[in-house]
Amino acid sequence: MANDKTALVISAHSADFVWRAGGAIALHAKLGYEVTVVCLSYGERGESAKLWKSEGMTLDKVKTERRREAENAAKALDVHDIQFFDLGDYPLEIDRDAKYRLVDVIRAVQPRFMLSHSHYDPYNLDHSHTTKIAMECRMIAQAWGHNPGEKVLGAPQLYLFEPHQTEQMGWKPDAFLDITDVWEKKKQAIECMEGQEHLWHFYTNVAENRGNHFRRNSGGQSGGRAAKYAEGFQSVYPRTVDEL
Repeated sequence: MANDKTALVISAHSADFVWRAGGAIALHAKLGYEVTVVCLSYGERGESAKLWKSEGMTLDKVKTERRREAENAAKALDVHDIQFFDLGDYPLEIDRDAKYRLVDVIRAVQPRFMLSHSHYDPYNLDHSHTTKIAMECRMIAQAWGHNPGEKVLGAPQLYLFEPHQTEQMGWKPDAFLDITDVWEKKKQAIECMEGQEHLWHFYTNVAENRGNHFRRNSGGQSGGRAAKYAEGFQSVYPRTVDEL
């Protein structure tokens, strides 16, 4: 019987899923989820400055290196499957065929929940464009008239993971996830991203700060959970629950 505990991460570039959702990926893998990651691009032009500073670097060499880093990080996080669409970045351009390719992945995975970027990112339009596409493809995957006969998608929640400068992005988290038990896996994945070493400490600090927010919102000094590291997420759609 196929595993019905699945999740899908749609990442603009090949490192985004690590910084922003690596803890969620590792934690849900530990809980028995099969987590699929789709990288729409390698981030080869706009997010690989360290690599481009090496003498004799070419676009193909950068892509190869970025893929190696992402595959190593995915292994560290126990990702079930990672797919690279190689659509190019800065700008990331997604045509109808690429959208339908992503719809095919969504229907194949049948995720319980999805993860992608913030709605707005004035510093990196690839990020906000990715979320627009994720929502559009989620909609198409729900359409009975798209490739009739296939299993249509239900209504998985889309969580927006944390952007780089939240104040500028209008991102407002409504869920904090304790990732303390899997922090070493995320740390290992972060350190796989050798081309962006300048972000290692930044995202460690983010996880520590969100750990503080988790503690405070779980009860703080009145009995809150002692989470050391956490990740924050903003849900897009209303949630249907039997308990609060």
